[in-house]
Amino acid sequence: MAIERRREAGGGRAPAEENGSLPGGDGDGGPAVAEIQTLPTLPPAAGSCSALLLDYDGSVLPFLGGLSGGYQRTLVLLTWIPALLIGFSQFSDSFLLDQPAFWCRAADGQGNWTRAPGPPGNGSGNSSGGPGTLLPALLPTTPPPTTPLPNTSECQCQEWHYRIRAGLVQNVVSKWDLVCDSSWKVHIAKFSLLVGLIFGYLITGCIADWVGRRPVLLFSVIFILIFGLTVALSVNVTMFSTLRFFEGFCLAGIILSLYALRIELCPPGHRFMITMVASFIAMAGQFLMPGLAALCRDWQVLQAVIICPFLLMLLYWYIFPESLRWLMATQQFEASKKLILHFTHKNKMNTESDIKGVMPELEKELTRRPKKVCIVKVVGTRNLWKNIVVLCVNSLTGFGIHHCFAKSMMSPEVKMPITHNFYADYYTMAGIALASCLAMCPVVGFLGRRGGLLLFMILTALASLLQLGLLNLIGKYSQLPDSGMSDSVKEKFSTAFSIVGMFSSHAVGSLSVFFCAEITPTVIRGGGLGLILASAGFGMLTAPIMELHNQKGYFLHHVIFACCTLICIICILLLPESKNQNLPENIPDGEHYTRQPLLPHKKGEQPLLLTNSELKDYSGLHDSAAVSDGMSENATANGMKSM
Repeated sequence: MAIERRREAGGGRAPAEENGSLPGGDGDGGPAVAEIQTLPTLPPAAGSCSALLLDYDGSVLPFLGGLSGGYQRTLVLLTWIPALLIGFSQFSDSFLLDQPAFWCRAADGQGNWTRAPGPPGNGSGNSSGGPGTLLPALLPTTPPPTTPLPNTSECQCQEWHYRIRAGLVQNVVSKWDLVCDSSWKVHIAKFSLLVGLIFGYLITGCIADWVGRRPVLLFSVIFILIFGLTVALSVNVTMFSTLRFFEGFCLAGIILSLYALRIELCPPGHRFMITMVASFIAMAGQFLMPGLAALCRDWQVLQAVIICPFLLMLLYWYIFPESLRWLMATQQFEASKKLILHFTHKNKMNTESDIKGVMPELEKELTRRPKKVCIVKVVGTRNLWKNIVVLCVNSLTGFGIHHCFAKSMMSPEVKMPITHNFYADYYTMAGIALASCLAMCPVVGFLGRRGGLLLFMILTALASLLQLGLLNLIGKYSQLPDSGMSDSVKEKFSTAFSIVGMFSSHAVGSLSVFFCAEITPTVIRGGGLGLILASAGFGMLTAPIMELHNQKGYFLHHVIFACCTLICIICILLLPESKNQNLPENIPDGEHYTRQPLLPHKKGEQPLLLTNSELKDYSGLHDSAAVSDGMSENATANGMKSM
């Protein structure tokens, strides 16, 4: 027929993809459609690799014993231990850069203290929003005014006195008097660490796909020791902020490489559990940080104590191997063979148990050249780039709106004593994050990755919209004398919605990162993780930006993120489900992930989306005009038209 002649003339090109899956080459159709559906399957290209070697979860990992092997369990444990140090580093800003209460000492030295104003527009001498009328600092010879003077950013003082709330005797703010006109430098210092993390995620992710996870991990450890210890020796705030940028850059390399190694070590059924254990260990660092600060007393000692344990990670060069999954996916079979033999030796396994013949296939492919891929290749895909973009937007929204809820709960207008104490604030935030991770475990286990992400995003959207809309409505009716509503009712609703929003938005951000790590192919997993973690960093960056602008535009900021949650709810439905599925090893594997219904279809009900085996080959029907030229008037693609 004309269809077959056009296919032969086209050089036997592969059929086009449909719904992210390659159509099957054969089918069970009737005789009338046999000419289209029984086209012979094209033979694999001469340069294609053995499918057995690329099926890591189905052949290589079972051959090595999965997580039953003692060596694999040791490696997983080694990826957990640094999570405690990462937790210390990520939350050190809360102590190093905490804004203390401060006064100006008079020149007579008789303890004549005058409370200095807080940052411009803040109206408070500390970040907890405590009550009290503050006066500008005065020269010692000036008598105290009888009425409060206007709040100005010009503070004339020769010596400051501080009361630091974070358990330290001295921190960065008190070291260099970062108050009044210099208070903006505190936000720049917070800004520099996050910007370093963002650039680190993007750059080290691409490098990890090109040279491997292990070199990125080891070089990041070396340089974080250099920059982190130099931070403790800073002579001014400019040096401190610059070195914090590079410290964040190196910390990003450690976080990303450990995350990728952890995912690639695990079989499908254990990936989420292994990742959540690492999250709980990092939270242990968050909970222990106040005690560590109280023991160190000085910010320089605290910084050194946080960084020095990374010295132990230098031993990883000798005890931690490269990711075998990445070596196999990039077709580095010579190194893969050596590493497989190393695994079998450590696990005391017999290579004769290789039922599927992994080693013989590996011997045939030893001469193959490595094939490495950059993350930019994802631009030419049909489905994979959309999935990554959707998850990046989810991560940005989750971590961005988290600050909006935290700001609402810790606002000075909320007259709750618990929100005006440093440790109460700190442990409230940490407790909400812990509760969020605990809730993720059963929810994701029951609903899957996509269902869990959708549920938490819906909760985030509801909390945000109710806080923005319902509270304004309550505020409007509270002005009426017979409404029975008061400001205290509004504050209670605001606090409740903030807690729910922080709970769900934390889950959205964390689950988006894990989801992206699963659906991104191994050959570009470093770059994919870099994109999603950088998006999370951009979301967290909104906090110091808003503080730098004295919370101007905060309401609009919250409205924009609330709108993003609604868009994300729709986009999540377009994602595939990766629960209990093998990790994709190359870009075609990532393209084969198909969208499945959230709820399984009933027995006997035809599913709306066909599986790979049910898809038919209709690639020859694109040029309908040319096909109609070679067919009679009564002929159709499926046979002769009945009269």
